[in-house]
Amino acid sequence: MYSLKYKVTTSTCDSEGRLKLYSALQMMQDCSEMWIDSEPGVKRYFAEQDMAQLLVTRQVEIVRVPQYKEELTVTSSVYGMKPMFGFRNTFIYDADGQPCYKTWSMGAFVDKAAGKLKRVDDATIASMTLEPQLEMNYKDRRIILPKEAGQTADPVRVLRADIDYNKHMNNSNYVRIAMELLPEGFRVNGLRVEYRVAAKLGDMLLPTMYRTADGIIVSLSIADDVSAIIEFTEQ
Repeated sequence: MYSLKYKVTTSTCDSEGRLKLYSALQMMQDCSEMWIDSEPGVKRYFAEQDMAQLLVTRQVEIVRVPQYKEELTVTSSVYGMKPMFGFRNTFIYDADGQPCYKTWSMGAFVDKAAGKLKRVDDATIASMTLEPQLEMNYKDRRIILPKEAGQTADPVRVLRADIDYNKHMNNSNYVRIAMELLPEGFRVNGLRVEYRVAAKLGDMLLPTMYRTADGIIVSLSIADDVSAIIEFTEQ
């Protein structure tokens, strides 16, 4: 398990002094990425093999939204490992140790040069420290788009500020773009994201919004390919 300490600061708050979901996702992602420092054998193997782990799906349960100046602890632990996929929990806790956000995610192991899936060897998998799977309401990783036509919005260009060190759009930015389509007053209490085709600098993302019984689904497409699907459930 790996953990990081945070404080809810001005730049991470919305207009009501509540932690932005976008900022919470950045905290989770940072902790997940830094987790590999707690597994030197895995870190060495990935460096030698020129491999990376790319996020495929993430589900978030929002228990409560922290307020300005709250002290938070983010933890990330791996509970499952397969040759080409890993599964982890990343939780955000308040100062009393109570969870504010519960998440699980699946990552795919890829060859950085080829950009294709690559297997991790059995010895490296066996060396992993696996933690217990934490309690939350686990949903399917696949998000099914409604059959009815959705409402399209203006295309969004991927900017330099959206790109991370993997040379494609950072995972949290898909959610940031999708949230701009939510109606005023929409209170998110759950999130699922399915990542399909990585957006790169200069790509134009076409948003399509679908209303469902539980909330809103936003599809972000590049030409004819779906780049990401984001599902928001409402309080």
